[in-house]
Amino acid sequence: MSEEILINITPPETRVAVIENGVVQEVLIERDSRRGLVGNIYKGRVCRVLPGMQAAFVDIGLDRAAFLHASDIVPGAGGDANPENITELVREGGEVTVQVVKDPLGSKGARLTTQLSIPSRYLVFMPSLYTVGISQKIEDDDERRRLRRVIETACAELGLPGGFIARTAAEGAADQMLGSDMQFLTRLWGSVQERRKAAAAPQRLHEDLPLAVRALRDLVGTEVEKVRIDSRETWQKATEFAESFIPEITSRVEYYPGERPIFDLYGVEDEIQKALGRKVELKSGGYLILDQTEAMTTIDVNTGAFVGHRNLEETIFKTNMEAAQAICRQLRLRNLGGIIIIDFIDMIDAEHRRQVLRALDKCLARDHAKTQISEVSSLGLVEMTRKRTRESLEHILCEPCPCCSGRGSLKTAESTCYEIFREILRESRQFDVETLLVLASQEVVDRLLDEESANLAELEAFIGKTIKFQAEALYTQEHYDVVLI
Repeated sequence: MSEEILINITPPETRVAVIENGVVQEVLIERDSRRGLVGNIYKGRVCRVLPGMQAAFVDIGLDRAAFLHASDIVPGAGGDANPENITELVREGGEVTVQVVKDPLGSKGARLTTQLSIPSRYLVFMPSLYTVGISQKIEDDDERRRLRRVIETACAELGLPGGFIARTAAEGAADQMLGSDMQFLTRLWGSVQERRKAAAAPQRLHEDLPLAVRALRDLVGTEVEKVRIDSRETWQKATEFAESFIPEITSRVEYYPGERPIFDLYGVEDEIQKALGRKVELKSGGYLILDQTEAMTTIDVNTGAFVGHRNLEETIFKTNMEAAQAICRQLRLRNLGGIIIIDFIDMIDAEHRRQVLRALDKCLARDHAKTQISEVSSLGLVEMTRKRTRESLEHILCEPCPCCSGRGSLKTAESTCYEIFREILRESRQFDVETLLVLASQEVVDRLLDEESANLAELEAFIGKTIKFQAEALYTQEHYDVVLI
């Protein structure tokens, strides 16, 4: 599988697109005015302890206090069923060194942990642990043993503090590269400790790399053929970073000087626009409907215009197989996380259900985010989770509609007309006036004077008052006012 990474730079925004076999699979966006916080380390001050929630709110210098659960505090970071009492771990007004594991999402503040970790190209350094871990995605047993031996030997010889986890990118890395990474991480941790001693809470002690450089560290594997950057300044910084920390990929980092925007090369702009819609068309004629809510994301699979060539069960199976691949792509492209419910079309054949689940699992193996899938339920639903650390594409690029407040629907003009009738009755009974003025949108006023004219005349006769109308261009279809004259 061939893979390319495109990096588009404008002064206020950096965008990264992952292209696999010519198809956009992932889009990452970071804006200078709202940089992601995941990975940042802070010296914070505990502003509130909530024993009932076994949690604390910590001031780390953001607009909203961040959330720290007892299970994310060392000791007890393993998420035990009965974590230590929060009041024994932190106290109000106390200082604590924490790391952001989840950006603020919606109305929620950032999620914190005291289990600090600092990643490099091949390794993750964890100061509070004294163990060696190997990424589960490295399956070769000999390679796993080699990596463990190299890391343990270096820790013993150099007397390095803390523990290390070998990332997927460490597979096949030379002993010398691993050793250099270990030394770099421990030096970086030393500088964080020095800043911590001198800093007054709340204060940031360590900031993760900007997106363009972070993409080189986290996304570039052996299958990536090219990394194209359309900013000469960013390309120079990326090249310097690669030469220092990932020399084997330096030759693959290219400056793109073309007049045609780099995201237009593979239709990335079009894919971003499509990813903001609810409906995803499948090649067979079927389609997906994706609805993102605060609690979960639901995905509905439909056969649509696909009628198949053999029988209904075969048609359903083929649609579900195609949908499984499309769903995996959409999860990455839209960066959907949390609880995800997939409503596949009901399949009678148990083997078909197993194959669809296997296809879903296989496609998700390429996802950088951690995922977990359940079996198909009796209702034909698949429940899964995808680790959510940053905001989804929709939340970055969009805001709730000011007309419907994010509901996705408006009351009809007819409904608003009947609300106005009820309000007129209330007003006429409370106040002794000759005339009532209704302010409403043009659509509502037109309906009142047309389809509802007979009802309006009857209402005027009943209350014995004159009703006038005024169309307001800035009013939505739901908005109205009844003014006494």
